[in-house]
Amino acid sequence: MINNDKISPIWLSKSCKSYKIILLCGAAITATPTAFAQQLQSEFSQDFPGSNNSQGFSESNGDQDIVTDENITNVTSRTRSRREADFSPFIEVTQVAFTEFTDGSSDVLTYSSLAVGADASIQSRRAQGQINVRYERLFGYDSGFQDQDFVNGIARGNYRVNRELSIEAGGVGTRSGLDSRGPTSFNQLGNQDNISQVYSAYAGPTVISNINGVDFNAQYLVGYSRVENGSTGPLTGGGAPIDFFSDSFSQTANISLGQEAGRALPIGWSLSAGFSQEDGNQLDQRFSDIFVRGDVTIPLSSSFFAVGGIGYEDIQVSERDALRDAAGNPIADADGRLITDEGSPRLVTLAEDGIIWDAGVLWRPSRRTSVEARYGRRFGSETFTGSVSYQPSDKTSFNVSVFDRVSGFGSLLNDNLQSIETEFNSFRNPLSGDIGGCAFSRNGGSCFNGALQTAASSNFRNRGVTATLSTRLGGWNAGIGGGYSRRLFFASDLGAQALLNDTVDQNYFATAFFGRSIGNSSNIETNIFYNLNDSGIAGAGNVSTYGFNAAYFRRIASGLSATATVGVDVIDQDDFDDSVSASALLGLRYNF
Repeated sequence: MINNDKISPIWLSKSCKSYKIILLCGAAITATPTAFAQQLQSEFSQDFPGSNNSQGFSESNGDQDIVTDENITNVTSRTRSRREADFSPFIEVTQVAFTEFTDGSSDVLTYSSLAVGADASIQSRRAQGQINVRYERLFGYDSGFQDQDFVNGIARGNYRVNRELSIEAGGVGTRSGLDSRGPTSFNQLGNQDNISQVYSAYAGPTVISNINGVDFNAQYLVGYSRVENGSTGPLTGGGAPIDFFSDSFSQTANISLGQEAGRALPIGWSLSAGFSQEDGNQLDQRFSDIFVRGDVTIPLSSSFFAVGGIGYEDIQVSERDALRDAAGNPIADADGRLITDEGSPRLVTLAEDGIIWDAGVLWRPSRRTSVEARYGRRFGSETFTGSVSYQPSDKTSFNVSVFDRVSGFGSLLNDNLQSIETEFNSFRNPLSGDIGGCAFSRNGGSCFNGALQTAASSNFRNRGVTATLSTRLGGWNAGIGGGYSRRLFFASDLGAQALLNDTVDQNYFATAFFGRSIGNSSNIETNIFYNLNDSGIAGAGNVSTYGFNAAYFRRIASGLSATATVGVDVIDQDDFDDSVSASALLGLRYNF
């Protein structure tokens, strides 16, 4: 799907097709280039399981050699001498105990887990990529606890075939909330309601060339996303659960021509066109978007520019009805998903075509600072987009993104995934093994929190803002993310999801990670989280969750380390008593 954060000469998007091996798909192509490859690496050793890094960051070597069009033929001796590839498989065993306090009563549940995985990275002239993947199997001892397995990880990579052609790919496996009216705890331990396994991946070629002084860019990406089965549990306001996402296939093609200001004309210009489509299995959902546009960049000074563009766009969102019983009620399958009536006519839920435009300013006082803001009209109403990128040093990066896009659940995951660079930190939750809400890199970051709060099958317009800050200061390694998202759902008044039409879900979140090494054999880390869901479904209340965990890692021998972790989750769900849960974990991990 198109990344609609802002309209630019070339829109980079997402895709790849897999299922449980989805991260292996990302790993197989996790060797690819575009000039996105930089990383905020942790100083922690790979022996410590809390940080998803395959190699450490040297304090004396903060500037990483990044392969771009400009420097691909000027690789420094430091790049040639540095270790190009790291691969660290591991095995981990843990024992977990947790208890939930509700109505003055509590029960202590225990389970064991066995996890295997790998942290790997490659940085070379042609290939840049990283994969952190973990498969975990839970074994319960108590009644009511079902054995289960999870895959958690992120893969991102680029491979440069030649000077003009590169292949980009990425994948993510994590867990998502199903219905915004239900709780989704931070530490996600045991058999929890309203949580389901999610997979998403994308891949495709990019061509970057210059034809007689004119820049030429073209890209084609395909993507696949899937949500497994799950139960929502009790919901605020009562009522039946929403129809949640099953799987979807997406594809995007973009092409652009342009020149920078001063190369042939005093202004920069570009002409671009593109096509994007996501086909969802659930109710045969479909989103398609075709556009053409022209953009200009007008220098007002050496660092300040006026930017703008105008074009034409045609967007269509549609679905089919569900099968209905004799009384006219929609029929769901055993997993709770609505069954599509393949013979029903296609119901249009959004149709917008016409002129689109935007105008704004761009400020780039240095290569470390960029600020852009745009105002315009798109999707039938006004639109605001913008970004801030500030990197005062090699140890600190601050980024803000103001977005406005039409999307489905799968495309939104791929949008967020593509925003992650090919070197990154995605701090794992030491209790659950999840990759956490945000992934941080030296030049930016991406937060999945807004995307993972609800897995509704309907398409939506998503507006909001996210901000990330990552830093290494005084021995500390930290990442902070936060944001707000507003989803306006599209559904037909004649279809099975009429309840969702024009409803607005709002989500607020904040997450933080802090960690540091203690001597040569130990490190500590803390994760803090807050989330508020405000569902727009009639009668629904708010759901807020917040919590923390703290972990201590100790190296016992070469490759062998021990973990001790505690955590607390609080769920404040309207119409229900507050729930407080406490958890503790002891574990051993061996890196081969």
